Amino acid sequence: MLEQIFIILGVEMNVPIPRKPRPLRKTDPYRLLRSDGTPNFDDNIFKVEKELYFIARREPRIVSPSTVIRRALEEMSTYGRSLLVSLSDRRLHGLLTLGDLISYLGGGEYFKIVANRHKYNIYSALEKEIVETIMVKNPISLYVDDTLINVLEAMIVHGIGVIPILNRDNTIYGIITEHDLVKYLYGIIKTGLKAREAMSTPVLTISINSTLGKALETMSTYGFRRLPVTSGNTVVGILTAMDIVKYFGSHRVYGDTSTGDIREVHSRKIEDLMTSSLVTVKPDDDLAVAIQEMIDKGVSSTLVVDDEGVLQGIITERDVLYALTITGYRAG
Repeated sequence: MLEQIFIILGVEMNVPIPRKPRPLRKTDPYRLLRSDGTPNFDDNIFKVEKELYFIARREPRIVSPSTVIRRALEEMSTYGRSLLVSLSDRRLHGLLTLGDLISYLGGGEYFKIVANRHKYNIYSALEKEIVETIMVKNPISLYVDDTLINVLEAMIVHGIGVIPILNRDNTIYGIITEHDLVKYLYGIIKTGLKAREAMSTPVLTISINSTLGKALETMSTYGFRRLPVTSGNTVVGILTAMDIVKYFGSHRVYGDTSTGDIREVHSRKIEDLMTSSLVTVKPDDDLAVAIQEMIDKGVSSTLVVDDEGVLQGIITERDVLYALTITGYRAG
């Protein structure tokens, strides 16, 4: 068994890791549905059902369709959430997510715009392209007098983590995210689950010697927003999609290219962008411990390690949401 040093909030531990990772797996949302196509919600969910007035976050961050990508990156970097797209009439025109920006910055189909229209010029790509080009048009939304059940059904059936909330005149009221729901439901609903029963496994990692370009590509390919970073056989940090957005949203990115070619930025090592502190729990810890750690540390995931420090899996806000709401839920 290989040994690795696991950095946990500045504390070093010896952590063995498996030699051969198993195939990657993501939760299949259809596995969570009944024969009529609706989620099999736990009875406790109906006991806490509230209208969305009580749950939605007011004053969401709003940009116009003509906002340039650089400004959108700055907004998301500062406020840490998806952006609603609207004009002065406050009617919903679109939604800009982390995934859209990761795709545009080098990870997916939207990067073709940077390559073909902007000839890889980072200044042109960030200063001239507008949000309307890459935003989600006609995003799934709900009304403020809809219910918690409506939100949960939409998130689970469509595999989304953010929903705009509208007034009945179709103007924007607010926004609800997986993070909001986890904080709202935590303490109200008890699952009795252990961390190992809610975690996703195996965990996709990336080498510290990999480049930003590789991280962008990996996130877009697999749809993950976070990648634990390894050095040899050692886990030394974690890189999230928000880390990347904050990097591009700062003026620092311009200083990291001498040619103006975004591919030069893509060649940067990810150790310059990653977070070194990791939050962990044990497989047999109550899921509530993992949730509390995520809330206290202000993170969207926690790693699961056993007594020997072997990396077992990862628990994300989506895993928590499924565990809190679906009858008989077990990951896998």
